[in-house]
Amino acid sequence: MSVMKEIREFAIKGNVVDLAVGVVIGAAFGKIVSSFVEDVVMPPLGVLIGGVSFGDLAFKLKDAVGSAPPVLWKYGKFLQTCFDFAIIALAIFMVVKAINRMKREPPAAPAAAPAPPRQEVLLEEIRDLLKK
Repeated sequence: MSVMKEIREFAIKGNVVDLAVGVVIGAAFGKIVSSFVEDVVMPPLGVLIGGVSFGDLAFKLKDAVGSAPPVLWKYGKFLQTCFDFAIIALAIFMVVKAINRMKREPPAAPAAAPAPPRQEVLLEEIRDLLKK
């Protein structure tokens, strides 16, 4: 079997296509959530903590020397990324939870007990007749 034929069969199974669609949608979803956090959530939060922009938070490790820029420890961008991750994780959790709820089938009604064998029925009838 040629390699191209194996690749084609693998791709046709649907897993590769589903994965590709998931990656594309996930990337777009990530951009939307990042914009939401950066443009909607963080400005009011920055105002609440004193007008500070999280992206500008940094600690200078070394001053500028000549034409070399200063060395900064940009923990504000890290905080921004952590907020992005937390909101994306929460949103994905909610989507997966909703999908699992839709997939869940209602519990099946308990199956009726199977009828006893014909011999037992006849024996019960005989027993009832003898009691009379």
